[in-house]
Amino acid sequence: MSRITDFEALRRALAENSERPEGPARNARAEELLTEAEKLDIPLAVIEALGHQVKVYTYSSEKDRAFVPFARLLRMWDERPEDFDAYEAHTLHWTFKWMTAGMLGRPHVPLASVETWLGEMERRYRIAGYSERAVRAAEFSVAAHVGDGARAGRAYTAWLAADRDDMADCHACELHGQGRWQVESGRDAEALELWRPVLKGEFGCAHEPHGVLARSLVPLLRLGRVEEARAHHLRGLRLVRPMESMRDAYADHVEFCALTGNEARGLELLAERPAYLTDTGHPRSRLKFLAVVALLMDRLTALGLGAREVPGPTGRTWTARELAAHARAEALELAARFDERNGTSHIGDRTRARMAAEPLVERLPLGVRTAPLAAPPPVAEAGPEEEPGLPELLARARRLSETLQPDAPQAWAALARAAEGAGLDVRARAELADNEAMSLGPDGVPVFERAATLYAEAGDPGEALAARARGAYVRALTGEADAALRTVDGLYDEVLALYAEEATGPRPTAAVLISRARVLMRCVHEGAPGEEAERAAREVLAFVGGRTGDDVRLVARGAEARAMLAELAELGGDPARAADLFRRAAAEYTGAGLPWFAVEYEARVGALAQQLGEPAEAERALLAALEHGGAYVEPTGRAQLHLQLAELIGARGGTEDAAGHALRAARWADEAGESGTFGAWARHLLGGLLLRQGRWTEAAEVLESALSELSAEVHGDGALVQTRWWLGDCLSELGEHREAAEHRLLAAGVAEHWPEQQDHATLAHLAGESLGEADLPAEADRAYVRAGELWEALGNPYFTVRALRARAWLAPRLEAGVPGARALMGRAVDVCEDALAEADDTLERARLTTELAHTHRQFGELLAKVAEGQGEAALTELERSAALFATLGADGLHGRTGAELAAAALESDLGQTAGARARARAVLAAYEGADDTDDTVRARREAAARLLEAAAG
Repeated sequence: MSRITDFEALRRALAENSERPEGPARNARAEELLTEAEKLDIPLAVIEALGHQVKVYTYSSEKDRAFVPFARLLRMWDERPEDFDAYEAHTLHWTFKWMTAGMLGRPHVPLASVETWLGEMERRYRIAGYSERAVRAAEFSVAAHVGDGARAGRAYTAWLAADRDDMADCHACELHGQGRWQVESGRDAEALELWRPVLKGEFGCAHEPHGVLARSLVPLLRLGRVEEARAHHLRGLRLVRPMESMRDAYADHVEFCALTGNEARGLELLAERPAYLTDTGHPRSRLKFLAVVALLMDRLTALGLGAREVPGPTGRTWTARELAAHARAEALELAARFDERNGTSHIGDRTRARMAAEPLVERLPLGVRTAPLAAPPPVAEAGPEEEPGLPELLARARRLSETLQPDAPQAWAALARAAEGAGLDVRARAELADNEAMSLGPDGVPVFERAATLYAEAGDPGEALAARARGAYVRALTGEADAALRTVDGLYDEVLALYAEEATGPRPTAAVLISRARVLMRCVHEGAPGEEAERAAREVLAFVGGRTGDDVRLVARGAEARAMLAELAELGGDPARAADLFRRAAAEYTGAGLPWFAVEYEARVGALAQQLGEPAEAERALLAALEHGGAYVEPTGRAQLHLQLAELIGARGGTEDAAGHALRAARWADEAGESGTFGAWARHLLGGLLLRQGRWTEAAEVLESALSELSAEVHGDGALVQTRWWLGDCLSELGEHREAAEHRLLAAGVAEHWPEQQDHATLAHLAGESLGEADLPAEADRAYVRAGELWEALGNPYFTVRALRARAWLAPRLEAGVPGARALMGRAVDVCEDALAEADDTLERARLTTELAHTHRQFGELLAKVAEGQGEAALTELERSAALFATLGADGLHGRTGAELAAAALESDLGQTAGARARARAVLAAYEGADDTDDTVRARREAAARLLEAAAG
């Protein structure tokens, strides 16, 4: 640490420390700077260092340490107020509010002392001539804290009635406090209306909208506005994460996770801030954090994960159940201390209510990746007295199979467990074996044979043939298509003979026919012609036609056969006919009350419709697939359907709806264990869609999450480049320019190896912009050099010129200096003029003329700003710009007047007031009769009027 030798050096060091992240390191540096200030023997230096110390302590986990430096400041003010300048005097009075809140948040400070301090604050504010607004706000905080509703209501009214002055909190902080009171009074909607200006960015400060975003989460959930709650969580958490002092707001985000089925994310947040459980610098926020941790741990225990290891206070390992008990005990003990001090039960009541809260949403997808919770241990099965008997289980299984219900396999499995091979007649055992075989995949062939034997023993030769036919199809699926076809052809002949003799019914016959058609379709997929398969499918349709009645199983055979014809049409290059046939098959299933079987066919229609250039039909089909499938579509299938809809709807501009589908796709992909495949792609899409809506913070959170799992091998390097590109755009909008540059450069490094270099050039150029905004001129210049070379190689004079202009503005801060800046602007002019000389197209010439005019204007502005004694040269460049814009007629009007006004301002600075007035009048004349609602017209007129007034003076 270098020694501080003068007051200005101290002030610079204080300012630098203010910019450091909140926490112990900043606090320690503040203590060092106070020591250095005392050595200067300048009272104001000590005052400023003490004020800085109060501030950094207040905005950290060591809030309790702020009282000592503040007491010293107050003593210095009482003894020698003349040592304080106006700013420090104001700051001293401002800090009274912090001290009042600090006392209130510490249960060991008697309530009488808090009231005395409040009175002292009121007295000093009155003497200093300040409004009572801040005093009444502080009184309201005291009353609300102890649960004195009547006094809080009076103070609230007086607070709002008092005049705003220099001691009032900023609008954002005041609205936060007012909305908080509405929430505590059970008026969630009114609170959110009060907070609306803060949430929309109309008011803000160093800690808002951070606090309001956090405070709004539970009210939004209670009102059912879950999408807003999700957005506020993503926005708010990104803001509070780097701010150690915002434990209270951080607790709101943990509570949100516990109440929305996002317990895994809540654990991740706890793991980021375990010290929040033990930091004692601000007991009131610690109490809240302990309460929400107890809530989160109780949720995990309720999910059967009480034995799971979780992050907790250092020094030992913790299970969820143990941490729940610990956090609850600590919270209740701390709440009891507050209540004892306050003489009420208000804090304890609120703490117990918070810990006992029930989830408000079963599961709210957030769009960001979260490590899945381990599966809970299996729940012990109910005792035998609770199980239905075999007759009931058999009847249920048959009923579900009869109507092709999705739960039928589980019903047969339950019967198998209960029967354990005994207690069933031969027919039931045949059905049981048949259904078991269906669940075994390739291993089911011998079980189908066993089922056939049992059916035959039960006197049902038709079902015996059907079981063997199903086994033949399984053999075809395992690569034995030819052998399976020989088998099923024989079964086909047998069943038709039985049917002709009325020795079997339509169902077993249709089952053999459809199995044969399935085997033939398998042969087609292995290269066989499709004619035989088509005849087989048509034979199924002909057989079931007119025989279905109320028999959904026969309807299903016909629908499946029609889908086979659709597949053959698709393979034969007729997508339109294929789509029509799939639609008819889906309609037959839904008409029979079997919508879950229509899912696959509607999905196929969606794909074919996209191929045919029919996006509306594709969207209809995919939505129908989701609707038909309901809860019976596997998570992977749901993820894929939602992904397709996100891409389809996003392409037609339905950004919000598309984002909803991408969000759900990510949720279902995670549940399917496909976080690193479909999940990462869904987050990639979601981030881009949020970006298109201008939701920069949410998009950044989602895209960062996507990047953690996207890979070139799975998703392609194009997805990686696009994700970093979008993330760079988000971070740039959020003012995180260094991070934006990093992502843009990484993306450029990948795009560098692509045959087409347009993206490489664009990313290098954007990286230059970010590096410049991050105050890294040398790095920015290198990026612009790279971009300029690429633009030139691509034959793009526009961006070649813009790269040169950007470098010219950077040059005065680099070794090249002002001469280098002039040379670069000169090159930019030359590139424009050369391109203009070669352009034949009228539109292209106009575009190049515009670019050249902008270049001359920037050349003039650059010279005026950084080149001493170059006023006339700068004026010449601005005049050239105006003349070029004038050649474009009406299209160049705004550009010409802008250049004229810049020239007029420069002439005014050079003392050439007559010329400045003439130019300003010319601008006013150019807009005579123009539309005054046009922002540019209005701005030009106002600027011209100001110049005339200044020149006249």
